[in-house]
Amino acid sequence: MGKFKKLVQLGPVGMEPWAQEELKQYAEEIVTNDTVPVSDDEVVAMIGDADAVLLRPKPVLTKEILARVPNVKYIGMCCSLYSKESANVDIDFAQDHGMTVTGIRDYGDEGVVEYVIYQLVRILHGYDFPRWKERPLEITGLKVGFVGLGTSGGMTAEALQFLGADIGYFARGPKPEREEQGMRYMELRDLLSWADVVVTCLNKNTILLHEEEFKALGNGKIMFNTSIGPASDSAALKAWISNSDNIFCCDTEDALGDIYEDVKDLPNVVCVRHSAGMTDQSFDRLSQKVLDNIEGYFAGKDFRL
Repeated sequence: MGKFKKLVQLGPVGMEPWAQEELKQYAEEIVTNDTVPVSDDEVVAMIGDADAVLLRPKPVLTKEILARVPNVKYIGMCCSLYSKESANVDIDFAQDHGMTVTGIRDYGDEGVVEYVIYQLVRILHGYDFPRWKERPLEITGLKVGFVGLGTSGGMTAEALQFLGADIGYFARGPKPEREEQGMRYMELRDLLSWADVVVTCLNKNTILLHEEEFKALGNGKIMFNTSIGPASDSAALKAWISNSDNIFCCDTEDALGDIYEDVKDLPNVVCVRHSAGMTDQSFDRLSQKVLDNIEGYFAGKDFRL
């Protein structure tokens, strides 16, 4: 098994104590940091002559920063990596300069499923929240449309379907395995018009809902955004939220993007301000996946995107 000469953690990386202990077998020296560097100079100084780096969604490792730390050979993102465009590392520059970049995924989905069910039941029944309709409603027969049906969306859809919901979805194309489960593929605007409840589960920096999509959606609906960032055009979403018949739910401020401060106090906006996926169990899954990536790196696994 290979070893890094020096591994630097750019702020808290979310790895559990047992994983930090196991990490020692992969590096001769490990430098941990309690704070996340802010400026480029701070990032460069913190990395120094290290040949390996671990980081969460912050800081951002731009090509300008990476050019100043030529000793780095491995960058482990202790957070979701779905695409180059959504990463907080300039992956193209890194790969072109002999740096391997790894990331993880599918470690916090269980908590997201529980959040959607919790919040939806509150709204339908009026538990500690103004009831959506005159009489309490079950999830049974509810038309729920998913915009994006990856791991998180698929797990949430399965859970709601088990509780009796009618599931429709929009993705890059029909998914045969989901069709066999009784979930129906629809074009985006058709889905939005059909659904009582819409759940957006998209990759970071993917905006699919604009003014015309909100026209198709109409009013008197419930929307969840479980994406890491906004899934809607800010102005269009703000206009939709301005109608009090609509309810918008999310777990973190990031899901609302730059309109958070404008809408956070509205009674039809529910933001719990805590990542639903960051549970005790998720940190164990995160830790193991980070360690697995490092082991894969020394085993010669190809991580190129």
